[in-house]
Amino acid sequence: MTEIPRRDPRREWIARNRLHPDHDRVLAELGQGSAAAIEWMGPHGVMRKNPHAAGFIGPNGLRRIDRSGLQQGGAPSAAARGRQESRRRVEIASPAFLIAVVPEMSGGRLSHHDRDLLGLARQLADADPERPGAVLAVFFGSYKGEGEGEPKERALGEAGIDRLLHLTSDEYDGFAPQARIAALAAAERELSPRHWLLPDSPLGGADLGRRLAVRLDERAATGVWQVEADETCMLGWRCTARGAAGSLDIQRPLPRVALVLAECAEPVSETLHAAEELALNIELPANLARIEDLGQVAVDPGSVSLGEAEFILSAGNGVSDWDGFHHAARCLRATEGASRVAVDNGFMPRDRQVGATGTWVTARVYVAVGISGAIQHLQGIQSCEKVVAINSDPGCDMVKRADLAVIADASEVLAALVDLVESRRSQANRGESRDAA
Repeated sequence: MTEIPRRDPRREWIARNRLHPDHDRVLAELGQGSAAAIEWMGPHGVMRKNPHAAGFIGPNGLRRIDRSGLQQGGAPSAAARGRQESRRRVEIASPAFLIAVVPEMSGGRLSHHDRDLLGLARQLADADPERPGAVLAVFFGSYKGEGEGEPKERALGEAGIDRLLHLTSDEYDGFAPQARIAALAAAERELSPRHWLLPDSPLGGADLGRRLAVRLDERAATGVWQVEADETCMLGWRCTARGAAGSLDIQRPLPRVALVLAECAEPVSETLHAAEELALNIELPANLARIEDLGQVAVDPGSVSLGEAEFILSAGNGVSDWDGFHHAARCLRATEGASRVAVDNGFMPRDRQVGATGTWVTARVYVAVGISGAIQHLQGIQSCEKVVAINSDPGCDMVKRADLAVIADASEVLAALVDLVESRRSQANRGESRDAA
């Protein structure tokens, strides 16, 4: 009898149809494991995932996916604590080599791009189980909170960091590429990492990575989005990078300096690492800076284009008090956006339209006020890091897309938010509190 595997189209159809009564049973048969209801192998050898099996049911009967591991009030949920405690702890006492990563730490916390970068570094460090390497993260400036020794980012070990080099001098604050390159060159002389990985983004990683490559006399790989093992290459790895304005893939041996795109690898989710702090034994050289950072220039959020804005307050058909919306945007110092319905009705100008038929946005925080969530609008905000929805309809598509949803009247929520922000700012001006609204 032949051993060629035969397809069962009906079982495959049941596996795709989550409303079929035999859906869970077929997934269990295809998955052959405890995660059967979440992922299974498809007919073409591609792993399929069931997005409806992830997350938890919220108090309103809606499914939520907790991406940060934190619940209301900042306290970890029981499920998040259980997942953290069940992680396999990894401590590498004597690593065979180092993989250095320079995260951007925008806002003092690891971004999604940083976590993807650390996941790729873990892939390079853990390739040989007999001679494991360690992931070294280099941080500039302060990632600490207001309390002494209290970091804003507490999940360094969960992100896959084995060693931590924290350079806290004031000369690294702001735009200081010369001082940072001098420090990275000193780390290169003492630690000699096998690879340097930096995020290829306009927030600073792309510029710093190119400067580092010139200092180390390396031909850096830019736009890297995939890395594969290849014994024919000098360092044992081959990378695939974007070229020709993103229309062409270029393959080459992975160099020592690589500028990596987002979604280059899966973030670390199964292991917990030590994140031990270390210090350089050599004294950092004095730097004669030719560039003076005069600080950030105050910019009116209303003059910032939607494509460049980091914080967007967007209005839809559910907004009835437009004066209150504009006041809330000024108070929150957010850039105003709008759905197509609000623009067509004449409440907002055409250049403020967000969506596939307007402007595709990449904001760090996108607040949708009274927007139901048409498919064109959801396409335009798919690259936003955090989406907050304020809507009175708990079943609308925007609420399903949002990372955080407030089910209430939009005007009342904005008014309460404005009162809270103004109260916190008045306390800060009197010196009673330094908690920034």
